[in-house]
Amino acid sequence: MKTALISGSSSGIGRAVAEYFLRNGMRVVGLARDHNKFIWKGGDYIPINVELSDSSKLTDLVKEVLKNHPSISTFVSNAGYGDFKSLENFSVSQIERFINVNLLSHIILSRALITHMKSKGEGNIFLMGSEASLTGKKKATLYSAAKFGLRGFAQSLKEEAGGSGVRVCLINPGMVRTPFFDKLTFEPAEAFNNAIEPEDIAKIIFDLQSVRLGTIVEEINLFPSKKSINFKK
Repeated sequence: MKTALISGSSSGIGRAVAEYFLRNGMRVVGLARDHNKFIWKGGDYIPINVELSDSSKLTDLVKEVLKNHPSISTFVSNAGYGDFKSLENFSVSQIERFINVNLLSHIILSRALITHMKSKGEGNIFLMGSEASLTGKKKATLYSAAKFGLRGFAQSLKEEAGGSGVRVCLINPGMVRTPFFDKLTFEPAEAFNNAIEPEDIAKIIFDLQSVRLGTIVEEINLFPSKKSINFKK
């Protein structure tokens, strides 16, 4: 059975990807801090609790996961969160945690998987970027820094790994209607065309796995057809 590793699998885009994979006959190993938000009744979802801001434990974690699930051929590096305010309003510890989760965890997890995939001569790594990977905006200093960094990482890793059969693709969505906005002061407006649905991204990622191995899709940008925002009171 084809197996995927998904970080941030309990909510939002990660949950949608996990559900889509599971419905289409794949096994999913899910990394998340709290799996109570996503209970899958079938036996093909393997939840693993992890605090992705603690980078010191990630390499050993992946080694154990690969030992138990050597059939992993797809990694969806999705975990992350948003925090939007002026730079001077972040403490140093907040900056460190934010970069650890939104950038460093993607790099370390990919590093832990790349040797395994190269040894098998194939694999897919999908990195969840953002429209913030493309343009910096005010009050998005940390978010854009992480996503710009992730874009450069994806481009370079694609060059390093492409010749060994490992494909790397960066997904850059605009606003997606998920719990990402629950703790933020804004959210996409209610109309359906003001936000992307997470299931749309899940289908794209699943379909990209079926593209013949000789073809690499480097980057995909997705945007809602409108961009109206509600600011919460």
